[in-house]
Amino acid sequence: MLRPDTFALTALLAALTAIGPLSTDMYMPSLPDIARTLTASTAQVQLTLSTYLVGFAVGQIVYGPISDRHGRKPVLLAALGLFAAATLFCALSTSIDMLIGARFLQALGGSGCIMVARAIVRDLYAGPRAGRELSVMGSAMALAPVIAPVVGGILQTAFGWRSNFVALLVVGIAGVATIWLVLPETLKQRAAEPVSPASMLRSYRVVAGNPAYLSYMALATGSYAGLFAWISGASFVLQNLYGLTPMSFGIAFALSAIGYLIGTNLAARLVMKLGLDRTIGFGCCALAAGGIGMVAAVALGFTSATSLILPVAVYLCGLGMVLPQSIAGAMTPFPERAGAASALVGFVQQSVAAICGATVGALLGHNAWPVAVAVAFMGVATLLVWIATRGIRARAIKPS
Repeated sequence: MLRPDTFALTALLAALTAIGPLSTDMYMPSLPDIARTLTASTAQVQLTLSTYLVGFAVGQIVYGPISDRHGRKPVLLAALGLFAAATLFCALSTSIDMLIGARFLQALGGSGCIMVARAIVRDLYAGPRAGRELSVMGSAMALAPVIAPVVGGILQTAFGWRSNFVALLVVGIAGVATIWLVLPETLKQRAAEPVSPASMLRSYRVVAGNPAYLSYMALATGSYAGLFAWISGASFVLQNLYGLTPMSFGIAFALSAIGYLIGTNLAARLVMKLGLDRTIGFGCCALAAGGIGMVAAVALGFTSATSLILPVAVYLCGLGMVLPQSIAGAMTPFPERAGAASALVGFVQQSVAAICGATVGALLGHNAWPVAVAVAFMGVATLLVWIATRGIRARAIKPS
């Protein structure tokens, strides 16, 4: 069994959190082909992304209190099993409606992976130490959006869009086997109440009643929504408007994702010296700068894909600094409710991202304005939230 403070455990937790990015980024080069082969509109294909986010949000709300009561490992095994079964249905889909439904079920399974992984971090660590662990996990997880679209582009070119889901099926099956064999149970203090709708609501009321928790959640949510504004529009904008092939798109998307890898590495180095809040502040500045840079590139009429990729990389660098630290800050006051605290952040985060992504998808047309404006809005809004709530976070005390 793996032990705390080992790279092997961190790598396993990073792999679990990477299932979400893999499930979205790997098949992105295939979105135009899915639209053609399933005779679907751009907006319908975008629903395979937005519906996934909705399922990801709903699943976390359910998994959180259950894992606080019954343990992390059994919940994780059940979630991965559902993920694998739903991924098989994705690969076998014969209509866009079937694919949308299968993506929802896939998300219900995948959401348990990231929620439980974060709860495990809180079981073992707290404060800046938890932030550092989440940043290290984020550094490893950042390889997913770098590698996934390139792999997806290769699979799309060689075998078609269904091969992406076959590859994810293999990942899910391997995950079940690995968790079963090597992951120990980390929950030491189980929730006293049996799981019921009433007890779940009580847990969420406790965590949502903490003002610092809400401010950290707002930071995580705003920054993450900007990411999905980009994800929802990138494939169509870069391929249909900027003329990239699926392979070229995969490479371009991977290059932008390197920004996230840089951000998480910077955060892992800085957070133990600067603390959570200052690290988040530097990241928020990068979020705003990247978003404004995208708007400037579109406004000036640049026609090169690089003009979007570079500011997105800056935004994602900021995301790598903001997201892990915000989640660590949100969960720190709740060692006995780490599952619920992680789940509520994930639910709000994914719900807002789904709305943002669906809106961008509905507005996409003959230019990149919907994507650029959404990313810039979320980046600037996150910076303003950080400025406005600094006093709340500084005065935060552990709830009784």
